[in-house]
Amino acid sequence: MQHGDRAFLAEMLAPLGGVAIRRMFGGLGLFRDRLMFGLVVRGALYLKAAPDEAASFAAEGGAPFSYGAKGGRTTTIASYWRAPDRLADEPEAFVAWARRACAAAEAADRAKPAGRRRAGAVV
Repeated sequence: MQHGDRAFLAEMLAPLGGVAIRRMFGGLGLFRDRLMFGLVVRGALYLKAAPDEAASFAAEGGAPFSYGAKGGRTTTIASYWRAPDRLADEPEAFVAWARRACAAAEAADRAKPAGRRRAGAVV
């Protein structure tokens, strides 16, 4: 899958406008308006999901992002879900899922106490 390819991601996400792709955690972080809405780790794309959208990701074979932690434990971050592989071949669907991820990131930011919101957030 091409999700780990920065140029591919930039092209697919161009319709959103204002997307920044940054190296992080040995992968890539996807940001829009300074809010992280996705990450790419080991070639897999994970998108921010609102709690009521988890079923959509699961129905497409997705699972929440997880990683190995100290002591052999596994840590799961339930707000980021693996995106369907088919999106790499469906640019319009890719953008639609990315828009939903951006909306989930914005909603999560608005739900934070005022002092913890991103700088300059309009609520």
